[in-house]
Amino acid sequence: MILGAVLVGGRSSRFGSDKARAEWHGRALADHAAAVIGQHVDQVVAIGGPSTGSGHAPIHDLPRPHLGPLGGIAGALDHAATHGFRSVLTIGCDMPRVPSELLTALLRRAPAYCSDAPVLGHWSAALGAQLLAWVEGEDRSVFGWASAIGALPIASPVPLGNVNTPADLAALAHDGEDLLTL
Repeated sequence: MILGAVLVGGRSSRFGSDKARAEWHGRALADHAAAVIGQHVDQVVAIGGPSTGSGHAPIHDLPRPHLGPLGGIAGALDHAATHGFRSVLTIGCDMPRVPSELLTALLRRAPAYCSDAPVLGHWSAALGAQLLAWVEGEDRSVFGWASAIGALPIASPVPLGNVNTPADLAALAHDGEDLLTL
């Protein structure tokens, strides 16, 4: 079984408000991200902040909040391991469109990550303890951790839409594409 995890716990400092709840095409960005990966996993949960449309309580970052994406991934791995999932497909709440073929490629092997956006990755649930030890170090980048564990980097076949600012959201809203996955 594969758990899908939408990372929603960021501070959204460049966005100016909670970007997980920012709307695009009438739905919250986090709900779009959940729909994108939902087609490829057995269950989707929100990590580190408000729940996605499922209404379930979110899972907290580990070992504590405000560690960036690695804290969210650690929370997801812990949840997966304790609930019988073998792996986790993670996505940032600010990624409302991802090519389906990229997700399929990531799911062929764990660990694997998108070299263009490392928070988009497929991780073995068994890596939780190793990540908890790593996150206490100085390098808290997803790329650093992915490299350290030998995760397979996979490039996106197209540029990924990543929403960090209101201008990014406006550009996404006006690009003329209505598809959740390309």
